[in-house]
Amino acid sequence: MLTILGAVVVIGLVALLAGAILGFAADKFKVEADPIVEQLDALLPQTQCGQCGHPGCRPYAEAIAQGEAINHCVPGGQETINKIAALMGVEPLPLDSEYGVENPIKKVAYIREDACIGCTKCIQACPVDAIIGAAKHTHTVIVSECTGCDLCVDPCPVDCIDMIPMPVTRETWHWPLPQPASTAHKIPIMQVDE
Repeated sequence: MLTILGAVVVIGLVALLAGAILGFAADKFKVEADPIVEQLDALLPQTQCGQCGHPGCRPYAEAIAQGEAINHCVPGGQETINKIAALMGVEPLPLDSEYGVENPIKKVAYIREDACIGCTKCIQACPVDAIIGAAKHTHTVIVSECTGCDLCVDPCPVDCIDMIPMPVTRETWHWPLPQPASTAHKIPIMQVDE
């Protein structure tokens, strides 16, 4: 019984020592992240679609911080480009049409299950794992996860994927923003004769 208790104590001390060494190493050798990359990544839409030529939003944020053009994000559109330009202190550019055309209506993928052959090519193309299904079985889209990147449409050999407008619900509908006072139209004041 005493040898079992001694073994438990020794293992506990080794675990504490290993934890202390790992904690010290993590603190001593940590790499400081570039704060501008963090801010740029927060502005990007996080669709991870790759339309900008990078494998995701974080690598594109790193490329922008290193001087790459700010106008390659199709899902973010002009609004995101304007925010990035303000953060970087540069003049906003229009969306580069080489990377795609901005669509103001948010869309999600819809798989016509009666036509789906279960090839899994759409699952492989989806950067956010919003499509579920198995080989030789029908697939479906998790609407709440779909970013509308459109990358699943082209690989489909039977053309059974449609991009449909996102249904408007209480959670997705937004009030239009008010105009700034400097650009708002002035209402003429009527003078009343006394």
